[in-house]
Amino acid sequence: MSKTIDKSIVIVKKRLIDTFNASSDFTLREISIGHKHEIKILMAYIDGLVNKQLVNSDILRPLLSENTQNILGDDPHTKNLLTLIKETILYACEVSEINNFDSAIETILSGDTLIFIDGYHSAISIVLKAWDKRDVNEPPNESVVRGPREGFTETLKTNTSLMRRKIKNKNLIFEKMKLGHQTNTDICICYIKDIANNNLLKSVRERIKNINTDAILESGYIEEFIEDAPLSIFPTVGHSEKPDVIAAKILEGRIAIICDGTPFVLTVPYLFLESIQSAEDYYSRSIYSGFVRLLRAISIFITSMFPAYYVALVCFHQDVIPYKLLMTMSAAREGIPFSALTEALIMVFTFEVLREAGIRMPRPIGQAVSIVGALVIGDAAVAAGLVSTPMIIVIALTAITSFMIPELSGVLLIIRLITMFAANIIGILGIILVSVAILIHMCNLKSFGVFYMSPFMPLNITDLKDTIVRFPLWAMFTRPKIITWEHAGKAKYRTKSSRKGKR
Repeated sequence: MSKTIDKSIVIVKKRLIDTFNASSDFTLREISIGHKHEIKILMAYIDGLVNKQLVNSDILRPLLSENTQNILGDDPHTKNLLTLIKETILYACEVSEINNFDSAIETILSGDTLIFIDGYHSAISIVLKAWDKRDVNEPPNESVVRGPREGFTETLKTNTSLMRRKIKNKNLIFEKMKLGHQTNTDICICYIKDIANNNLLKSVRERIKNINTDAILESGYIEEFIEDAPLSIFPTVGHSEKPDVIAAKILEGRIAIICDGTPFVLTVPYLFLESIQSAEDYYSRSIYSGFVRLLRAISIFITSMFPAYYVALVCFHQDVIPYKLLMTMSAAREGIPFSALTEALIMVFTFEVLREAGIRMPRPIGQAVSIVGALVIGDAAVAAGLVSTPMIIVIALTAITSFMIPELSGVLLIIRLITMFAANIIGILGIILVSVAILIHMCNLKSFGVFYMSPFMPLNITDLKDTIVRFPLWAMFTRPKIITWEHAGKAKYRTKSSRKGKR
């Protein structure tokens, strides 16, 4: 149960000092106002979280000015000082009243400045936040040739303002909550009223409220708590650093979860189809976008299955390989001491090590390590007779195609390893059995009540307009029914010229 604020600022000061354990960044300032300096005021804030210049200009200067002494008069105790100071004297825009001590502590930790007045059970909270933050820049992981180049930052207010700039709609709602018993991290549930499904919204609220943890340091913490299938290799919660991507998903009826301290914003529900979609697909012509999406779909098959098919052909199905190619592969494999599976595992492991090293090291050094390492190790491995030349080609093609679907890189790596082992045991039949099992799992998977493989399973003809192929924007005049359910209203993509053309 919350404790009330004591009338005596002497007691309040002692409780604040005890609460913050004399922390060096916690600041207290006592001042006296009135003609006889009879009114005692205590100001409390965290150094580094507030703008000191605004504290001086918006709080201290007006409180200590001569005009304030005239407003208070000779007998200020006859007036409601708290209301008078809040409504008449302070210059700040965001001013509110707090009535309990626990809320006061939480407000100070959030970066607000608090004023306690001797003789009152309430305190005044003034929002003067100012801390170091990163500028709005293009996300390095979602760069585009054409399209907006701004990305989310680690500041919640900056991220919500970016969303407001994209969607100037009174029905755009931000529901603020706090998570983490120790961190008290601010998060926002973002959606458009009358577009987002109420059952979906209710489910999101319940899952977030059921999160019971000490710390929320990044949106990935929230993702693990709210996802439908935590043991599945497939993600059922999406994320992005680009405001235009999140805005587009919200306009389709999805719900976004913005977490303070991270530029990654979550979206639910998340479908498998979204992994082959890109923001730039909607800024380019539909024919080219469809071609690129087809390439991504083919890349998923190549990067997950190509090494397994190579292992299966070498070990079990040599009769399927053309004779001349078989002779070339046999000559290349002559003298190799390892089986095809062992070759593939060595090269996959080497590639993953080089890629991880390139990511973790400083960018200039990381690129050099990745390129030089791949060339030197690949050439040395072939020269030493440890791996064959065809295996180098297979793994190189697998690695290149994996870069086209970065969202599924971890998932496809696991599938690649599983299919390789299956191919080594019973050949192509093993690959087929594993593929069918994965497909059945994907068809049974759901994300917040929506089938993961929608709109292919269950089949929804209407929603196929934005899948492997993308219809022109003027032809996509309804929102996805799989997302909005009963609110699959007009999306209003069509322009006047396109409507005239349809007549």
